[in-house]
Formats: sequence, structure tokens, C-alpha cells
Amino acid sequence: MYKLLACCSMASGISLQPKMVQASLGVQKQGNGHCTNVPRNVNLEKLQNNYLFPEISKRELQHLDKYPNAKVISLGIGDTTEPIPEKISLSMANYARALSTAEGYRGYGAEQGNQALRKAIAETFYKNVLIRDKEVFVSDGSQCDISRLQLCLGSKVTIAVQDPSFPAYIDSSVIIGQAGDFQDKTGKYQNIVYMQCGPENNFFPDLTTTPRTDVIFFCSPNNPTGHAATRKQLQQLVEFARDNGSIIIFDSAYAAYITDNSPKSIFEIPGAKEVAIEISSFSKFAGFTGVRLGWTVVPEELLFSSGFPVINDFNRIVCTCFNGASNISQAGGLACLSSEGFQAICSVIDYYKENTKILVNTFASLGLKAYGGVNAPYVWVHFPGLKSWNVFAEILEKTHIITVPGSGFGPGGAEYIRISAFGQRERIIEASWRLEKLISNEKALFNSVENKE
Repeated sequence: MYKLLACCSMASGISLQPKMVQASLGVQKQGNGHCTNVPRNVNLEKLQNNYLFPEISKRELQHLDKYPNAKVISLGIGDTTEPIPEKISLSMANYARALSTAEGYRGYGAEQGNQALRKAIAETFYKNVLIRDKEVFVSDGSQCDISRLQLCLGSKVTIAVQDPSFPAYIDSSVIIGQAGDFQDKTGKYQNIVYMQCGPENNFFPDLTTTPRTDVIFFCSPNNPTGHAATRKQLQQLVEFARDNGSIIIFDSAYAAYITDNSPKSIFEIPGAKEVAIEISSFSKFAGFTGVRLGWTVVPEELLFSSGFPVINDFNRIVCTCFNGASNISQAGGLACLSSEGFQAICSVIDYYKENTKILVNTFASLGLKAYGGVNAPYVWVHFPGLKSWNVFAEILEKTHIITVPGSGFGPGGAEYIRISAFGQRERIIEASWRLEKLISNEKALFNSVENKE
């Protein structure tokens, strides 16, 4: 379709960021053998295509199959790349080694998490807002807790999401039966309220025109836009929830990246304990994407319409559906929150922040609008008039760089791509050079006002 740019630096057969990808290149075929009398879950039939990130992995594999000698740089799926600090990894190694001794062996732990870790989370992140350790539930990651919360709330509740937003909020809503039918014309599910959050409204919804829903999913700093809601914005959100009797599910997975004075927790806002749940994670904070560890805070003050405490039902869901996070992972979590461990983690976060500056400056020099990159490890780049999947494909074809098309995060991302700053510095610099060369040479394409999504 377009002339391929010559780039000698891409000729090597070594991938710049190899990783295991489990997506299959083949198209899954329907079985033609014996069928049971069990119908398929109708909600799963309503899902559109594959989940976003396995789809990105599948396309990466297809690209490598087409260009086996390509030097691929992955700035797509937000997977951390820098080693876990030694103090933290040693704490996990020592715990695992102790399991081979009679003195050190441990079996099942509490489903809600190690008491010492729950206390450390409460004291480290919520000391000034008086969250109690018994309100902290340790888990295997915030994405898993999204689905557990959906199970707790049930199929009858109505939901609102930021547009664009992390796709797990919508997909879990579809699976549990909240979403209704997909509308091809709008690209939305009929029973979900999509709260537009773009540069035109400072990435915060107009709550004066937002319909009431039972549940509001809200991520700050936002994935994918990188915007961290201001204190004033979160005050408006909490007031809106209180006025409407709604529950906010606040995703603070990227709070450690906040550079300015934006709140790092919804519980910094007065009255939030009566209307909000907070989910968070060690994944992007401590590089635990493979270790798997997160937490959810459910305040005792949060009540259902009947007056029954939400924490009691969530505890029941956790005890029924989860055997607790790995004891080894939790040992690592405790080390993360020690003075030495926390300092080491902050150094790694600063490293990723420098990567975002390089990427933001690259796009700025090319005259493209790039958002985020200040309070989050993502850069949200606008390509006016172009389909995001087409931009994704063009960048992949011409530069061998993996990004994420914005439409995968909702209709509001139709003209955007998300670029991750997780990567080793030399790869970020190389990626910036490739992108600059591509966009400079094909400015007419990237400034096109045709082909809207």
C-alpha cells in the first residue's frame, strides 16, 4: 500500500524486546464432532473480537512470521522491562527456599492476604486517609479484582465507563450480563454509559449531562490517555456519586507515576469512603507483571441500598473464588514497602518517566499532539482523520514497532494510538528515531483528513 522505508538498523534478526506470546496465529475453528446439549453463554457471544492485548500479540506474531529478521520493538502491551530490585527479588527467593525446610514451610494463607502486607499497604498508601488494614484485600492483580467486583455487584446494575478506558471494564460487564447488545453504528453497548474524556474536556466527563448509573468505573491516571484527574475533578466525581447513590470503582494502578499534586487515591476526597472502592496493583509500580500481586480497598462505610456492608459481600466472593495471593509474591510485596525496597522502586519509576519524556518530545517535534507522559507511563498520540488500526498497521509495517490502536479502548480512541514507555533506554531512543523518520517522510499520510474510523 505504501512504499517501505529502508532502514539498515532493522535488518538484524534479534528482537529488541522478546517475550512469550500465547496468542495463536491460526483461526479457531468450530468443532464438527459430537455436541453436548449445553448452550453457549449468550453474554460471551456478545463480545466483539478478541480481548485487545492478546489480539496485539497475535498481530506481532504474524508480523514476525512475515519479517523473520525484523528487529521488533514492543511499545504496545504495557509490560515492564526493568529488573526487579535485588532486595525484593531476594525476599521472594529466600521465602521460596525456606519452603524446603520444616521451619519455613507454609501452606494456605488467609484469602484476604497476609496480615503484615495488608497493614503495610494501609500504612504506606492510605495512612493520611485512615484506611484500616482489614479493609485491604490482597489479590493476584487488579484486573482479576475487576471481575470479582463484577461478580459481587451482579448483572442487574448499570455501569458507566470513561471513553476511552481500560477494556476490562467493558468486557467484564458484557460477560456478567450488564452491557446489553452491541450497536454497530455507535461502536458501543446499549446499556453502558460512555463518558467522553478527551482533550476537549480536559479528559474529564461532563457530569451535568451524564446519566445516573449504579457503578462508575474511573481510572486515574487513566489508561490509555495518561491523564491524572485533579482534586477538583475528583471532588466533582465523588459529589456526583453521592447525589446519585452510585458506587465508584476507582483504578489507581498508575498512581505511583503521578508527578504533580493530583490525588493518588480517591480516598483523599472527603466523603469517598461512602461511595468508592479502590483497586490497585504492584504490576506497574514494582514490576510485578509476572509475579502477580495487587489489592482492593473496600471501606466499611460503603453500604448497599439495603444498608448491608459491601465489604461483607466482597469478602464472601473472595473466600469463594480465590485461595489468596501467592505467599512468595506477598513476601515480595512486603519487601517493596520496606524503606530500601520502596526507594529502589521509585528509581525504576523515574527511569520510565524519562522514557516518556523522550517519546513526548519526539512527537512534539513532529507537530503531533501527544498527551499523557507526565503522570503515567503512556503517551496518547492523536492522528487526526485516520483510523487507529490503520495507523497501528502502518507503523508496524514500516518501523517494526508495536503500539496499541486507540479504538481498542473505546470509540473515543478512534484517531489515537497508545505508546508505552516501558522499555530499555536504547530501545526507546531507537523507536523514537524510527518514528521520526517514518512520520517525517510520510507527513502527507499522517496529516490526512480522510478515512475516519
